[in-house]
Amino acid sequence: MLARSAWRHGQAGADVLRRIERSVCGCDYGGTSWTTAEEAMDIAGVLALAPGVRLLEIGAGTGWPGLFLAQETGCEVMLIDLPPTGLELARRRAEADGLSHRCQVAAADAAWMPFRDGEFDALVHSDVLCCLPEKLAVLQECRRVLAPGGRMVFSVIAVSPGLSPDDHAQGEAAGPPFIGSPAAYPDLLREAGWKVAMRTDFTARYMQRIRTTLREQEANAADLIALRGEEDVAQSRARHSATLAALERGLITREVFEVTPS
Repeated sequence: MLARSAWRHGQAGADVLRRIERSVCGCDYGGTSWTTAEEAMDIAGVLALAPGVRLLEIGAGTGWPGLFLAQETGCEVMLIDLPPTGLELARRRAEADGLSHRCQVAAADAAWMPFRDGEFDALVHSDVLCCLPEKLAVLQECRRVLAPGGRMVFSVIAVSPGLSPDDHAQGEAAGPPFIGSPAAYPDLLREAGWKVAMRTDFTARYMQRIRTTLREQEANAADLIALRGEEDVAQSRARHSATLAALERGLITREVFEVTPS
């Protein structure tokens, strides 16, 4: 999975992908989450980002939305991810946007972060936990590196609760890798030392973005095939179609959590 992620990050600057990203999420950072520019500004408000605030973005990839948040609010940002391919693109974007003095990048595992206790004032991650197997360990590490009085905001895609075993399996198959969770996210957060301040269902918005992605893939098919090849483009459309079908059946959700230390 890491090799494929690196390959995708290596293509992130392609014009066709930027066009699709702008249409779907209103940004052009080469991001892989479903967070929009509007959602990112809401996150900035919740986290009270401002000059001097130390923000950590986990699973930052090419820097969306962390670099955008730094640019819009004046905060300092640390971007971490594995593999480092996306982070090199983020570093270049930070330099191009004049953010190098307020942006750092580090190849680091979110379950074992190389930071001091309480080093950051705010944390953000976008559709990351659903792609990581060690969810509790990541949440515990996030709690450790957050300063007293800080907040974390994150979005996550999950299998809907209360499904039959067959429907649950279909939801897992249609979602991101490692979408399955050992417990519901509120329970994991509680175990990791967090308190849920706000929990918002963004499933309908996620569904609409999948539909927009499919339309954009069809409209830009020739350019996508030239970039990635016909087989990869067909596989991507099949994955998004399967996700959309699961969303329409209520098998998958996307939620945003605002949490504080308990």
